[in-house]
Amino acid sequence: MTPTLLALTLAAGPVPVAPQHAGVGRLVPALTATTLAGEAFPLGGGRPTVVAVTSTSCPVSRKYVPELARLAKAHPGFDWVFVNPLAADEKADMAKAAAELGGRYVADPAGTLAAALGAISTADVFVLDAKRTVVYRGAVDDRYGPGFSKDTATRTYLADALAAVTAGKSVAVPATTAPGCDLDLPTAPATAVTYHNRVSRIVQRHCLECHRAGGVGPFPLETRAQLLSHKGMVRRVVDDGRMPPWFAAGGHWANDRSLTAADKAALAGWLAAGGPEGNAADAPAPLTFPAGEWVIGPPDAVYQIPKPVAVKADGVMPYQVAEVETGLTEDRWVQGFEVKPTAPAVVHHVLVFALSPAEGKSRLERAVAGAEERRGFFAAYVPGNASQVFPDGFAKKLVKGSRLRFQIHYTPNGTAAEDQVRVGVRWANGPPTHELKVTGLSNPRLRIPAGAAAHPESASIRLPFDAVVTGFMPHLHVRGSACKYEATPAGGTATTLLDIPRYDFNWQLSYRPTEPVRLARGTTLKFTAVFDNSSGNPANPDPTRVVPWGQQTTDEMLLGYVEYYLPKTPR
Repeated sequence: MTPTLLALTLAAGPVPVAPQHAGVGRLVPALTATTLAGEAFPLGGGRPTVVAVTSTSCPVSRKYVPELARLAKAHPGFDWVFVNPLAADEKADMAKAAAELGGRYVADPAGTLAAALGAISTADVFVLDAKRTVVYRGAVDDRYGPGFSKDTATRTYLADALAAVTAGKSVAVPATTAPGCDLDLPTAPATAVTYHNRVSRIVQRHCLECHRAGGVGPFPLETRAQLLSHKGMVRRVVDDGRMPPWFAAGGHWANDRSLTAADKAALAGWLAAGGPEGNAADAPAPLTFPAGEWVIGPPDAVYQIPKPVAVKADGVMPYQVAEVETGLTEDRWVQGFEVKPTAPAVVHHVLVFALSPAEGKSRLERAVAGAEERRGFFAAYVPGNASQVFPDGFAKKLVKGSRLRFQIHYTPNGTAAEDQVRVGVRWANGPPTHELKVTGLSNPRLRIPAGAAAHPESASIRLPFDAVVTGFMPHLHVRGSACKYEATPAGGTATTLLDIPRYDFNWQLSYRPTEPVRLARGTTLKFTAVFDNSSGNPANPDPTRVVPWGQQTTDEMLLGYVEYYLPKTPR
């Protein structure tokens, strides 16, 4: 399988990509390699392994020899393998490079080993866990590439991945492009799909976060038997795109949840073949989900709504609102947050707004429809997306004396419950380089005609400053059917930033571009939504009603959240 990555331009540095498109999570076949010295050895298995593709004739590969040698010496807990797939490279040059690098150096003139890995450049690096599962794939760092060279690296992708694996943690950036000398390798032979060698890995990466014991999914998919018992529903929701939940049409997104076409085909073929089990030795390491612990690590502060909310067993519930005083005696910078319901099975989504001491108290502000939503949220929760830790140099601000307003949407599931949601925060060490902010493009004057099947509404702003956009989160209610964000520079033409042709209220997803979107002052940013208020919409509470703006699900919203920061120097 050759993963699909972003096309590289000359002098383009590495950028994060969706891990499933880079082959992260897949099993590397059991392969035997032979070093220059004639030593045959199995590739991976038993210990974590780093496989670095290299070449003595590629200038990028040559520049990375000292750094790879340093990393190999600093991380002796990994097996280090260097694979050279260039048939024209001289053995004497490879022997010299092998002496510098340490580890095992493999000549692969037919490219069969590199092809089995899915390598596409001589700068590709693969980190495998002890079960031969790819946990990182991409660049060493951002120091070198075709057409560019920097004195020092600013992003140390491989070193960060090795530190995470050593600590038993997930890799924060599991996949990037790897600018080097492009390879044109033979297609690796197909392997028969079994539960252990492929399907269990697809389920791990795309399903188990929710579909596990104690998770918010309606049933667990932790075993082959569980998956096969639900195969009809699994096939249906994968075929129609409801699962895994991801609704962006095109684009490159760091948090892309979608299945690749190859994974969809593998899953469908496996189900059609009766679900062959395969060799248990090919199974991935089991995932662990520590109960009651915080994904972001122990928080520095926890804010919980004052009283539990009683959630009835059936029907629908209006939005619940509760406020918490932070008690902050000084401004603080937030590096990360996590929203944790105590009864997650009945929580649809949570938005947490940070209010300054003066905000939200005046009669005028309470009377203005959409005022709270336009302010932008501080933290958000949907099943499977409850936390965020910002990169170094980025943080959100909580001002002295602020309070947190929780807006909670509960979905009764047949059993009465109580929930007392809370948010944990981690403080940054100091003021960040960039302050992250969120604003909402909203149109509180919307009125959706009764019976309208495709009614458009929009909201827009003209940017008074340069801005760098790091995320989008559209919010509509049950009549929302599609939406998109567009940017039109002054005097220019519109560009679609995010297109969601089929919006689903059940998933309040955020969409984070792999590369932040830079918008110049004077650009018009527009959010458009289409609403289905017809009787053909099964979720429509009343197609005979003209629908206005309102916080409850029976009303509607047109709200396009945008996360951004201001660049330090004008472009």
